[in-house]
Amino acid sequence: MKAVHFGAGNIGRGFVGLLLHEGGYEVVFSDVADALVDAINGVDRYTVHEAGPGGADHVVTGFRAVNSRAHPDAVAEEIATADIVTTAVGPSVLRFVAPAIVAGLAQRSPAAAPLQVMACENAIGATDTLRAEIEKAAGAEAPALLARAVFANTAVDRIVPGQPEGGGVDVTVEPYFEWAIESGPFAGTLPKIPGARFVEDLGPFIERKLFTVNTGHAATAYFGAQAGIERISDALADPRIAAQVSVALEETSAVLVAEHGLDPQELATYRTKILDRFRNPALVDTVQRVGRQPLRKLSRHERFIGPASMAAERGLPTVALVRAVAAALDFDDAEDEQSVELQQQLGSLGSAEFVTAVTGLDPEHPLFTSIRDVVAARQEAIRAT
Repeated sequence: MKAVHFGAGNIGRGFVGLLLHEGGYEVVFSDVADALVDAINGVDRYTVHEAGPGGADHVVTGFRAVNSRAHPDAVAEEIATADIVTTAVGPSVLRFVAPAIVAGLAQRSPAAAPLQVMACENAIGATDTLRAEIEKAAGAEAPALLARAVFANTAVDRIVPGQPEGGGVDVTVEPYFEWAIESGPFAGTLPKIPGARFVEDLGPFIERKLFTVNTGHAATAYFGAQAGIERISDALADPRIAAQVSVALEETSAVLVAEHGLDPQELATYRTKILDRFRNPALVDTVQRVGRQPLRKLSRHERFIGPASMAAERGLPTVALVRAVAAALDFDDAEDEQSVELQQQLGSLGSAEFVTAVTGLDPEHPLFTSIRDVVAARQEAIRAT
C-alpha cells in the first residue's frame, strides 16, 4: 500500500506520516522545500519522540520524498498508483495541491480502486475545500476524474511544537492525538490507519476540537503575549490567564451543547484534559508559534469568531471570547507576515470596516458591535503610542 502526503513538515512527519507508516503504507512525502526533501531522502528512518507522561519513541521507515515544485510529473505518477492522499499544508495552500492531484487522477486507471483523499487541516470541511479546488482545476474533465477518488473530511489534533535546532528530520510531539474521519464516503472500505476513529457524523468532532483545542491554544498564546510570557505552559501557570482561557472555553462548550447536544459534563472533562495538555512542560512551545497567522484565526468560521457568532445568535455569553479577540488584536510579531498586516489594517481601516473585512461579520450581526468596540479600543491605543 502507498500513501502520498503533501506537506513534509513537523505535523506531516510527526503525526500523519507516522500513523500511515503504522498502518502499513509506504509514505511518499511531497514538499516544495528543497532542503527538507533532500534531508528526508538522506535518511532511511526517523524518530518521533513523544514528550511528556506516557510518551514513547516511534521509528518510521519505508518513506521517501519528492519535490513537487521541481518534479511535478513525479508527484502525479506517485498519485496515479497510490491508495491514499493526505495533506498537512495549511488550508490556504490546498489550491496549490489540487493540480497535482488532478494530474495524478488523469493518469490513474479507471479500473483501480478509488483514491482515498483526506485533507488533515485545522479547518472545518478542509477536504470539501480541496475537492472543490480539484474540480475547479480539472475543468471539463472533473466528472470523470472525481469518479476515480473518494473524499472524506477529518478532524485532527496533536500538538507539534517548534523543533530544536539540529534535530534533523526527527520530530518531537505530545503523546496525545486524535484523528477522526467521516466513514460514509468509503462505503465500507476504510483506510488502515491505527488509532484513527471513523464516525458517521464528523461535525461535532470538528467543532469540539476547533472550538476547544484551537480556541484554547490561541487564546493562551494571545493572553500570554500580552503579559510578556514566552512559553505556552508558563502562560497557563499564570492564574489570571488560566481563568480567562477557562471562561472562554466554557462559552464555546455552551455553543457545542446548544448546537450538537453534547453532554456538558463530558465537555467539562474534555476542557480539563485539553488545558492539561497545554501545561505539559516537556513541550517547549511558544506564544509566537501558536499565535502566528492572526488574520486567519480571526476570520469568520475560525476559532474565535466562529463560536462567538454562534453564541451571540443564540443569546449565549460571549464576553470571554470577545476578550480573547481583543488580545489577538494586540499580537504584534514582526516575524509573522499576518501579524504585520493585522497591525497595518488596524492603522488604516475604520473600526467597522476592519470588522467586516477581517471577521466577515455583517453590521447587523449580534456580535458585530462587541467586536467593533474592541477594535476601536485597540486603534485608540495604537494612536496613543
